Amino acid sequence: MQPPLIVILNGPNLNLLGTRQPHLYGSATLDDVEALCVDTAEEFGLAVDFRQTNAEGELVTWVQECRGRARGIIINPAGYTTTSIALLDALLASDLPVIEVHITNIHRREEFRQHSYVSKAATGVIAGLGVEGYALAMRAMAGIIAEGRA
Repeated sequence: MQPPLIVILNGPNLNLLGTRQPHLYGSATLDDVEALCVDTAEEFGLAVDFRQTNAEGELVTWVQECRGRARGIIINPAGYTTTSIALLDALLASDLPVIEVHITNIHRREEFRQHSYVSKAATGVIAGLGVEGYALAMRAMAGIIAEGRA
């Protein structure tokens, strides 16, 4: 029997983690985040498909592919948080639980970063806890699945 699949999607510029504004985003790389997610998934008997793209259309396609394949989506939409209605529509159409993750607390940043279209599709939002937010999202998703909400 296959373990439940959680798809973890990362938006633009997250491939630069560890080097881009480390005073905001820390020194962990995207590879470090993936390892954290895989380790956390193993604790809960989950499988992970971890991806990053700088292309909005590719991110939307990946969300669409989750339908019927995954049990949940964890997403750090990065710059598409505040701009992508297409991403919102894809997440709503997925009929899956969605946890939105932000490394920084977007509510303490510039005003334009404080509005999230993605939040309208999210079961929950984790912001401001650094890359540990991904592990917390994995734990939360495991609970959602265990409770039969996914």
